[in-house]
Amino acid sequence: MEAEDERRAEAEQARRVEAGDERRVEVAAERLKERIYATITMVAVTIGLALGGHVGPAGAALSVLGTAAGLWMATLVADGQAYRTVHRELPMWPGVRRSLYVTSPLLLSAVSPLLLIGAAALDLMPLRTALLTATGLDVLSLFLWGYVGGRRMGDRPIVALVAGVLDCAVGAIVVAVKVLAGH
Repeated sequence: MEAEDERRAEAEQARRVEAGDERRVEVAAERLKERIYATITMVAVTIGLALGGHVGPAGAALSVLGTAAGLWMATLVADGQAYRTVHRELPMWPGVRRSLYVTSPLLLSAVSPLLLIGAAALDLMPLRTALLTATGLDVLSLFLWGYVGGRRMGDRPIVALVAGVLDCAVGAIVVAVKVLAGH
């Protein structure tokens, strides 16, 4: 009887560990999704600013920061509204904390452009160069996420390369639309 109870306890513990691992993986996937979404949005903002040419470093920094903060706040509001609608109650603190954690990569999307805009503000490079560099780095990061994702799934390097190129193409399409729209 004791051996049976011990086996059940071990099985229950293994199930809890597996469930915890699964939750961590889900949260990591959600964070990455938010980061990729914000990166694509930031590509549109930085290329628009670079092609517009009507803003200085302070205005560009405010646009980038405002975009990242606006995306973050909009996502938090949407999460809260969705929770209230589905569950018919306000989210408790653990849910709010989880939402803050999951959505924080939206703010990280502004770091690279802000550093480059800061370099332009210090006259280390022209603002247009800083913004185009930020755009290029973000498009490159889309490629890298696609490639790394392909490799982590066990794909051969050539298959992962195709995945990276396809993800990079999304960023390139955003840039092309902005260029063709005359921004």
